[in-house]
Amino acid sequence: MYILGISAFYHDSAAALIKDGKIIAAAQEERFTRKKHDHNFPTKAIEYCLKEASIKSTNLDYVAFYDKPFLKFERLLETYLTYAPMGIKSFIKAIPLWIKEKLWMKEMISRELNFNGKILFPEHHESHAASAFYPSPFKEAAFITMDGVGEWATTSFGIGSGNHLEIIADINFPHSLGLLYSAFTYYTGFKVNSGEYKVMGLAPYGEPKYVDLIYSELIDLKEDGSFKLNMDYFDFAAGLTMTNSKFHKLFGGEPRIPETNLTQKEMDLARSVQDVTEEIVLRMGKFVQRETGQNNLTLAGGVALNCVANGKLLREKIFDEIWIQPAAGDAGGALGAALAVWYKYLDNPRSVNGKTDSQNGSYLGPEFSKDEILSFLNEKEIKYIQLKENEIAEKIADILSEEKIVGWFQGRMEFGPRALGSRSIIGDARSAKMQADMNIKIKFREGFRPFAPSVIYEKVNEYFELEKESPYMLLVADVKKTRQKKMTEEESKLFGIQKLNVLRSDIPAVTHIDYSARIQTVHKETNPLYHELISTFDKKYGCGVIVNTSFNVRGEPIVCTPHDAYLCFMRTDIDYLILGNFLLNKKDQKELKNDINWRKEFVLD
Repeated sequence: MYILGISAFYHDSAAALIKDGKIIAAAQEERFTRKKHDHNFPTKAIEYCLKEASIKSTNLDYVAFYDKPFLKFERLLETYLTYAPMGIKSFIKAIPLWIKEKLWMKEMISRELNFNGKILFPEHHESHAASAFYPSPFKEAAFITMDGVGEWATTSFGIGSGNHLEIIADINFPHSLGLLYSAFTYYTGFKVNSGEYKVMGLAPYGEPKYVDLIYSELIDLKEDGSFKLNMDYFDFAAGLTMTNSKFHKLFGGEPRIPETNLTQKEMDLARSVQDVTEEIVLRMGKFVQRETGQNNLTLAGGVALNCVANGKLLREKIFDEIWIQPAAGDAGGALGAALAVWYKYLDNPRSVNGKTDSQNGSYLGPEFSKDEILSFLNEKEIKYIQLKENEIAEKIADILSEEKIVGWFQGRMEFGPRALGSRSIIGDARSAKMQADMNIKIKFREGFRPFAPSVIYEKVNEYFELEKESPYMLLVADVKKTRQKKMTEEESKLFGIQKLNVLRSDIPAVTHIDYSARIQTVHKETNPLYHELISTFDKKYGCGVIVNTSFNVRGEPIVCTPHDAYLCFMRTDIDYLILGNFLLNKKDQKELKNDINWRKEFVLD
């Protein structure tokens, strides 16, 4: 039985396919269209999923869409009526699209897929909960879902047991932790729905100066983690922006203009909203554990991508184990919708072993054969050397040891926002200059942003204060005290962005200014070649950690095809590119000309 899950029309459209309950394929539409956070109907992602299974849409048994359009439309109408006549501009902009397209979702799906079978619509947070619990290794677990907004719900919790999933309670719009965080993302000059990572990365440079103000004016937080926002300060309910003039007055000025210099104020704002978010997540976790009595927790929804809050929740030991859906945002809703149909709607049994999840390392996207890569290279007359399978790890390890930066393109593309060693840019974590080089010369992004370490799982606790696995780069922990470098008296007096260039450990390229790191543990079972690379680097050069960042530049989706990878390689200062068995040296390449065959331009924010 084949079930296709779809998410679309907000941001990060995606498709996922399961066969008899097993995840076969999943991918975001942006990877194929090359439009960052593409929200359109995921035509190309669906094509890929069907191709991966060697089926046509007529072979599908069910199609599941990740939320209920009519319920969402009800929320929009009620909200506009509540705030009328405010919000008329937003109303005029939004409603025609709903009347014309979004209310006719069933007909659209049927038409786009040429599918005449059953189409089902789980609720948005039910899809998130299903994406969190069903692929997890737990027979029983609590779940918490947190995001901007689904239909009405913005946060929910409940219990998963076997194939059963029950939402116990939720918090409804406009009271939303995700939208609170997005309001600060907007106010600090970053792009909503994509800049939240930047706020999280900026937070350690600041002081929590505005925490008390947030609690006194913006949010009424209860002991159980439930909360209400003071909507006098926000414009997102019916307006076209996140914050209003009252919010701006409260924090002493207009929002930062994007791309202008960051000041200490933005850093302090980022730190303050991050601290508030962590406190809310901790209170929720404690309450949910008391209410459910469960020892395990699963998380999904966009807020679950806040790996700093996740790490804090883990360290508090409220739950024995935590599993987080790697595609925790709306993209993962496509997978959750499909799994909800298989387990909840069709009542199929679920089997787990308590140790291994069914997400397959989240390597669920397209893979390119040796012949496909070779054909591309020869067609474009690209110079390369071909390595044997057993030569790849040692050759790349040697290159990394010379402080060279490598584009690593291997196996199936990752599902979710993180590169996990299939579509990655990698470097030597011991290098003092690596963070600056990667940020400025490779990623074309803000210099303050930290990079993540990939560490072989067997040695994670030799480098980090973490005893658990973190295969999806969704947990933050500190670098081991024994590896930290104590600051000099002069260095300790530095403030804000001045802290950036202070060496803090013997793996400085992956050590953030607060000594933390967003960790990916690499496992032989799910990515043997990447594991072999880091193991070889460890054996030869004494370091079981490398830098891993996504294979893209700012504003560009992670690369999908060899073509995408070559373009990114040539338009940045990446030194080498390894495509499967084929190694490309930048020095051997002809200058890339903007002829008709290379017209896929990068678009920056």
